[in-house]
Amino acid sequence: MYLVKTPWWLRILYPNLIWRIKEPGKTVYLTFDDGPHETATPFVLDELKKYNAKASFFCIGKNVAAHPDLYNRILSEGHSVGNHTFNHVNGWKVKDEVYIKEVKEATALIKSNLFRPPYGRIKRSQLKKLKTQNPKLKTIMWDVLSGDFDTTLTAEACTGYVLYHTRPGSIIVFHDSTKAFDRMKIALPKVLDHFTKEGYEFKALLQ
Repeated sequence: MYLVKTPWWLRILYPNLIWRIKEPGKTVYLTFDDGPHETATPFVLDELKKYNAKASFFCIGKNVAAHPDLYNRILSEGHSVGNHTFNHVNGWKVKDEVYIKEVKEATALIKSNLFRPPYGRIKRSQLKKLKTQNPKLKTIMWDVLSGDFDTTLTAEACTGYVLYHTRPGSIIVFHDSTKAFDRMKIALPKVLDHFTKEGYEFKALLQ
């Protein structure tokens, strides 16, 4: 069970998390979770380059360790990166000390104040401890979920979700992963093309 569009009441319950970026102008924020990935990440970077688009990549620590060249390419091409824990752990299912260790281990490889909890699941106690350790930490959520990880969806459905729900300031989630690639590789170019023609700019989140 997941929500494509983040409801208003969830944003009110967690006001210290970043759900969208309120600023003037037609800007959207593409984000990619779970990489770097040997196939999906180069595809994403190539597509972004075609549209002079910048994005943010929430990387898993073990994948950065496995693909340092791709991680460095993300940075060299002007995109931002964020911490997505070392092993993609679910904060609801592990003790706080385990979760904090996961984030800290990833921090050794991912130098960023941006953080996104895997699955969007994190306890208030974990948030508090992370913020205590790093007061500059920005926990980035989203207001549009493409659903590209859902193997029951078509690429057309994922595209439709993003086109319908996105507005200025939206933070959109895609995944550069094996599971999502079949849908993401079709949806992403269509999203980039559509919003470029509509006069939008794609920016990276500030680290």
